[in-house]
Amino acid sequence: MTAAGLLRIEGLSVEFGSGDNLARVLNDVAFEMKPRETLGIVGESGCGKSMTALAIMRLVPNPPGRISAGRIVLGGEDLLQATDARMRDIRGNRIAMIFQEPMTSLNPVFTVGSQIAESLTLHLGLSGAAARARGVELLKAVGIPSPEQRFDAYPHQLSGGMRQRVMIAMAIACEPELLIADEPTTALDVTVQAQIFDLLRSIQQARGMGLILITHDMGVIAEMTDRVVVMYGGRVVEQGATRDVLARPAHPYTRGLVACVPTLEMDGDGEPADLPEIPGVVPSIWELQTGCPFADRCNVVLPWCRQEMPAATLIGVAHWVACWQRQEGRP
Repeated sequence: MTAAGLLRIEGLSVEFGSGDNLARVLNDVAFEMKPRETLGIVGESGCGKSMTALAIMRLVPNPPGRISAGRIVLGGEDLLQATDARMRDIRGNRIAMIFQEPMTSLNPVFTVGSQIAESLTLHLGLSGAAARARGVELLKAVGIPSPEQRFDAYPHQLSGGMRQRVMIAMAIACEPELLIADEPTTALDVTVQAQIFDLLRSIQQARGMGLILITHDMGVIAEMTDRVVVMYGGRVVEQGATRDVLARPAHPYTRGLVACVPTLEMDGDGEPADLPEIPGVVPSIWELQTGCPFADRCNVVLPWCRQEMPAATLIGVAHWVACWQRQEGRP
């Protein structure tokens, strides 16, 4: 790891298909994060958040997808130049990922303990009693009761919350430099969600990891992250310190996301105020046109928004936005 930063993404593009049937899922994505930092990536479903995580892990399915451009630099090493063997060593060791649905991520025919032990054997060379002892220790660290018994349980014998804790235990087994959590509380009730986020925060602080938190929930972004990257249509439309972006959202899409956060405000009749909504839907990757991908849903769209994507403009201390409304030299 370099002193300057933990992860740097430069001009990352991912394409699916070929020839006339080619779609760009990620387009010139760029951001950085520091050691121990929590970076949030936020946007609606289909904006490119999970694909960004898969690209960082070098798990984009090929075919039909491929990383067509860019650099992914982890502690000075460009992962796009790494061999497949090198990436197998990096995954789970230097970078780990918690996927959305643990029931589909855990193998139903193996005990959770054997699945934790697999990573310990591969990366740390532990086996037998040593791997079991370390696995039980990890289950205890993530708050699973009776960890010795749960080590021998199958995924279907655990609750959703416990399965997610098992996934976290597997992810932190080799104490990675970077942990990616992709919607880690999907399908969990509110109380368990809070417990999982508290667990992630405490593990990060204790182990000094960087954390990328992928979510569509601006409330989670506000509570959990130091910096935020707002994505739409496979592009980064705004990024900066979380407090700055939430207090002064510059892109119309970011303003829409912030406005959709529930509040306790009442209307004139004493009823809960209606939540605003962003009209329209996220376009399919096959429907993206030239220009700003948000143009068809934007309430302040300009004629040239549909013609060309604006460059990212610095509007504050490390606060960037890609919007023609904030460009001084507009066409």
